[in-house]
Amino acid sequence: MKWQLIIVLILVLFGGYLFLSSLMGPVDPIGRLGFVKLANPDMYPGHPHSQLLAQYAQQRGSKCALVVHFAGDSNYRHYKEDNVTIIELAFVDKVNKAKTDIDWNDVLQTFVFGIPKDRWQYKADGLVFDNYDDAMAYVNNLAAKNGQQGPIPMVYHGTARAGNPIINQGCGFPLYVQISWYQYGRVAAYYYILKGMIQPYFSLPYRNFELQHASELQYYYTNGMLDYEY
Repeated sequence: MKWQLIIVLILVLFGGYLFLSSLMGPVDPIGRLGFVKLANPDMYPGHPHSQLLAQYAQQRGSKCALVVHFAGDSNYRHYKEDNVTIIELAFVDKVNKAKTDIDWNDVLQTFVFGIPKDRWQYKADGLVFDNYDDAMAYVNNLAAKNGQQGPIPMVYHGTARAGNPIINQGCGFPLYVQISWYQYGRVAAYYYILKGMIQPYFSLPYRNFELQHASELQYYYTNGMLDYEY
């Protein structure tokens, strides 16, 4: 019984530490936004995933929300979804610029050692940043200009263009890991990783549809059949 009490006490203290850290830190890591792409462009006013992210921000009384990506052709410009400013930040992997499948050796190295700062470039609002600190400074300044107070709710897009979307964590996952690790440390990052992976199973209203039709939606997306215009 004594050791069980000690474990509970440790968990309570750890949970309190994470809660206070997230209140004082620049971001509030929420987790994965979606499993597969529903339409393209996929972060745009009115898109279901964009509306969901705005809801997350509104539930937290936040003026802004941050979604992180794996850089593609987009400029990743910020925009308004209702009264919430959606800020987009993407990483450009200098080693594998257009990779969609999983390199498990890369996953293991990241899990044990984190992600080196000199591996990536970053893109936001059409601007390319050579280091993490400059990219995050831009995000924080942009959020402040749009009325943000307190930590910015952060998600990784999570959409997998190929493969099993349950195993493949999809777009933006490494950047989510990096930001969580750099801002809150290794142990907290592990918690946010686990929390982030299970997030859509509880809060994504399109969960069943996306998982049941994942292969179809991936085919439609890669063949230009999900494109739309406003």
